[in-house]
Amino acid sequence: MIVVSEECVRAVLSEDDGFNAVEAVFAAMARGDAYNFPVIREAIGYQDALYGFKSGFDRAGLSLGLKSGGYWPGNDKKGLTNHQSTVFLFDPDTGQLAALVGGNYLTAIRTAAASSVSIKHLARSDAKTLGMVGAGHQSHFQIKAAVAQRAFEKVVAWNLHPEMLDGLEKTVVDLGLAFERVEREELAARADVIITITSCHEPLLMKEWIRPGTHIACMGTDTKGKMEVDRHLVATASLFTDEVAQSVTIGEAQHAIADGLVDAASITPIGDVINGSSAGRVSPDQITLFDGTGVGLQDLAVASAVAKSAAERGLAQIVEW
Repeated sequence: MIVVSEECVRAVLSEDDGFNAVEAVFAAMARGDAYNFPVIREAIGYQDALYGFKSGFDRAGLSLGLKSGGYWPGNDKKGLTNHQSTVFLFDPDTGQLAALVGGNYLTAIRTAAASSVSIKHLARSDAKTLGMVGAGHQSHFQIKAAVAQRAFEKVVAWNLHPEMLDGLEKTVVDLGLAFERVEREELAARADVIITITSCHEPLLMKEWIRPGTHIACMGTDTKGKMEVDRHLVATASLFTDEVAQSVTIGEAQHAIADGLVDAASITPIGDVINGSSAGRVSPDQITLFDGTGVGLQDLAVASAVAKSAAERGLAQIVEW
């Protein structure tokens, strides 16, 4: 068995590697070559933490395993990342444990990769202004991934705690883009692409604020009860997701589904767009929304690429098991 530490993951995993692995596994899911197992995610009643498991099997990429971890909201005060996780990979031929891979940096990369896959396949080609709702740890990864897909010139941003925008501004300026702090309504009126990455339980963007042609990637809603945008906006937009089963139960679509505003049949897996079996954007005025719920196969695909690279480069630790 090999062990790939967090430090080693950072050394071998690039944004391009994450993007390619996530795009490929979304395509495999849509073809029926890969599937996720039911998610377990619970409030443990201690430290306000959410803890759980995401797992699955990719027959095409031969990735089998699970990610164990969750969200500890007080970790930032301890100098730690709020999201803590580890990926366990198993040999699909024997069931033996094959690798332990640090999951914190990997989760940040794979989450950003998912939204950037949606931007590649759904956003208008002439998109110039990126809107960012949220300024936490993950927002920096989201912006870096997004700018690889479109020639953005400016980022307009809002966060519940405005002081956190200072760090986000530095990231944006370092990328050579202009940065502006705005209120949510103005952000919606000006952005061509909007990424939401928060832990909110109420709508931050309203239907009437969004202009025609906008692409929205909702990346923060991954648990029952969470919510980032108006359910009527979800009902109006053309809906795409990583996995429909998660979208309707723990994703952004859960509230519109519960209110009977949309049904599961109206939600298109992004893998179908990648494979060319379903249309993505069909007009410049279409509002598209990607419900990024976060699936276990994303973690497994990226972890498998990391484990292979680390082993080939002699950076993984070998442990007798």
